[in-house]
Formats: sequence, structure tokens, C-alpha cells
Amino acid sequence: MTDAMPIDTQEALAAFERRDRAFDGRFVVAVRTTKIYCRPSCPARRPHPDHVAIFADPAAARAGGYRACRRCLPDAVARDRAAVARATAMIAHADAPVPLAELAAAAGYAPHHFHRLFKRATGVTPAAFARALRRERAAQALHDAPRVTDAIYDAGYAAPSRFYAEAGALGMTPAARRRGGRGETIRWTIAPTSLGPLLLAATGRGIAHAAFGESDGALRRHFPAATIEPGDAAFARDAARRVATAEGTARDAFLPAPVRQHAFLAALRRD
Repeated sequence: MTDAMPIDTQEALAAFERRDRAFDGRFVVAVRTTKIYCRPSCPARRPHPDHVAIFADPAAARAGGYRACRRCLPDAVARDRAAVARATAMIAHADAPVPLAELAAAAGYAPHHFHRLFKRATGVTPAAFARALRRERAAQALHDAPRVTDAIYDAGYAAPSRFYAEAGALGMTPAARRRGGRGETIRWTIAPTSLGPLLLAATGRGIAHAAFGESDGALRRHFPAATIEPGDAAFARDAARRVATAEGTARDAFLPAPVRQHAFLAALRRD
């Protein structure tokens, strides 16, 4: 054990015993009898607890005389995390959808492997992550653009048909969104999540807005022409159900907070 250990020893051992991927990168597990260190999720047979040592990171394990497991490749965790973070940045800054092959090539992985890696780290596929960001841009563009057609292309859609295929996730028609929610009744609640308080607002059509760190005042800015009301008990229960589903999707806790938040929102609106 090192002084830099980020979690309690018993918690680390329990995570190792259940092969919990969420703890990969938070520590490594060394086996004294084999002189090998592993990720917590390593699929190898578990050694006797008396033969296990916990280290904060691979460097500490190597300094202790251990070598990396060739099965779970614990030294690759940081590289994998950096690759996913780069891919999310590529998706966020692209003017058009980025093909999986291009994302994988930039990261130095085969496409099928990177697809699994991305989903394991964020809880959603690269395509689902990209759709969530594109919808956020579309919502903002509908607020700013003079015409719906302008908003479609400003948001990065290649054609109106793709936009209208996904427009149901706006919670109202694009025209109503552009008019500030005129004619719509929007109900809202603040739901607690592992990433902080989440403002969740919906119409009878579905989620109209979801954001971390916002209050109902933000809704009045987004939808100045809509009727905005606090949700009732049934609405709060439905919000809690949606949040529980998104919480059940594993995410790498060491990814940047904005990436984890966008991934959470993508899981919340999973399609």
C-alpha cells in the first residue's frame, strides 16, 4: 500500500473480487506469488487475499518489483482513457459526423476494439454520444437561427431528413422550439444524480431539456413563450426512473466531468 492510495484497502479488495471495471485506473492489484500486477477487472483467477498487495498506480507496482499482466494490460488504462477523451473532443468539435474508422485511427486502435472501449468508458456508443451533442446544438440553433432550415445545417446535420428523424428528442416540434415553446406546457424537476443536480424538463412528447447545474429560471430563458410548471409526484417518479436507468450505465470516473455529463445525458435519452 502507498500513501497515495485513492481508496480504502477493503474497498479496493472488494472491487477486485467482483472484477469491477469502474475501478480500473484507480489502483492496481499485485500478486506476491507471481510478481504480476493487474487491473481490478482482470479476468484471471483470484489469488488468496494474503498474497495480494494494492498499489496506487502501475509505476508504484513496478517500483515494488512487479511486472504488468499480459492478459489485462494494466498499463494501457491511461492510454485508453486518453484515447476516449480525444475522441469525444473530435466528436464535439466536428462540423459533421465523424466515422468510427476515423475516430479509431486517431486513437491508434482497430474500429471494433475502439467501439467497445468507448462504450465501456462512457456507457454509450460513439454514435449515440454524437447524436446527443448534435441534438444539443440543434436545440441552441433553433433558438438562434432565423429559420428551421438554417438551424438544421448549423447543428451539423447533413440533410433535413436526418434532423427530422431525430427531432422527436426535442420534446416538441422544431417550429415550436424556434418560437420559444409557444403553445407548449413544460413540467420540470430537479433530480439528484452522482454527477450533481440535474434539471429535467418535459412536455407530453418527451424530454424538452436536461442540464446539470441549472434551475427553472434557465427554462424560462430557453422557452420564454411556453407555460412552465413544476412537475407533480408522478412526473418526479418518472424522472427518478430515467435517472436510475442512466445511473445504471457504467462510466469511467476519471474522464473529464463534461464528458461524463454528456454521456449521462445521452444515456438518459437513449435511443
